[in-house]
Amino acid sequence: MTPSADEVVARIDKDELVQLVLDVCNIDSAGPIEAPVARYVADWLRAEGFKVRNVGLLPERYNVLASLPGSGGGYSLILNSHMDTAVRASDIWTRKDPHADVHHKAWMEGEELVGEGVVNDKGPMAAFLIAAKAVKTSGLTLKGDLLLSAVVAETSHEPSDGPPGALVETQDLGARFLATHGGVADYALIAEGTGFSIVAVEAGMAWYKITWISDQPSFYTPYLPDRTTLAASPNMIVRASVGVAALEDWAVAYQRRYTRELADCIVVPKAQIGAIRSGDSTAVMATPQICSLYLGAFIVPGQDPLTLRVEIAAALTRAGVPASEVELYFFRPGYEAKNAERITAAVRRAHEATFGAPPPAPNSPTCSMWRDINSFNEIGIPAITYGPRSERHSYRKAIAADALYQAACVYARTMIDICSQEKSS
Repeated sequence: MTPSADEVVARIDKDELVQLVLDVCNIDSAGPIEAPVARYVADWLRAEGFKVRNVGLLPERYNVLASLPGSGGGYSLILNSHMDTAVRASDIWTRKDPHADVHHKAWMEGEELVGEGVVNDKGPMAAFLIAAKAVKTSGLTLKGDLLLSAVVAETSHEPSDGPPGALVETQDLGARFLATHGGVADYALIAEGTGFSIVAVEAGMAWYKITWISDQPSFYTPYLPDRTTLAASPNMIVRASVGVAALEDWAVAYQRRYTRELADCIVVPKAQIGAIRSGDSTAVMATPQICSLYLGAFIVPGQDPLTLRVEIAAALTRAGVPASEVELYFFRPGYEAKNAERITAAVRRAHEATFGAPPPAPNSPTCSMWRDINSFNEIGIPAITYGPRSERHSYRKAIAADALYQAACVYARTMIDICSQEKSS
């Protein structure tokens, strides 16, 4: 007899899920060191009887793609999560505690699983792996192919000022590379934190390098002219400080002006200065003649990054510190999922069967960032994001074990729903 969805879900072992979460999250994968966890995930999938292929551009930064072939005639589904985590031990100029265990390990505290990897994003990945195992071991024959993908580089850094050369850091290595090298299905479900809401929109990103170059000499400190105003300083770090204030004011107005509601998601694009380069800490006796600020802005789907560059330049001119150059050096568009009604309806049914109530409406931040959903929507695969997220995510990296178990139940029901539907000609 064909097992029901309830019978498949009954095979999901919460203790096994917790152990898998701890196993993968205690393999440090603070990008770009994903290879050890990729090997673990691939070995686990092979041991469970899935067909596995490594898909990558670099030998030590590759994506894992597994499949459970269907009998034919049904819709296919790919589930996706990223293996890399965001905080590296080398982040000494952006984090006060880059070596802390919470960024590189995982453990249980009461009923919660704690650790950066748990919440972003190996916890949800483990949930759909266990869900897929339940589907496979149940003996249920799906009509459509089921694909499982664990990717690198979702939190990857991007090239900025360095010369072109060895390709090590870029998000192109992850879901985007996978999706253009065989990670293709009729629908995609990205397992990331949404607070169990269904998110069909994600913002894009535009990064700008803003540079001031002095038209005055570099003054040895004893010969430095008397101060007048910050904007007139021959020291470009000082002049850039006026630019910082102007850009902060601009960012407030920017997010208000461009906030949009798309597909039940309110996208609030925010911007901030993320880096500054100038001077030499080993020789601080002379005036820096060059200073660059690096500003990252999230953008709504369809927004023109070149128009935004003009806005930034105008804000600095109004403040009396026109930049020598405003350069767009990184751009990824955002997308709203198209033709995603089938996958959205399937996840909604699965959520209601698990929780006994409809999923909550998306909260704004989960729609206002860039995530791997964009890589699939970019090439026309209808993709949505859905997964557990702690309300305390911003200051406590933890998810309740029950929430990950519930996510696994939803993922299993969604796999069965989509891959059991007859595909129209």
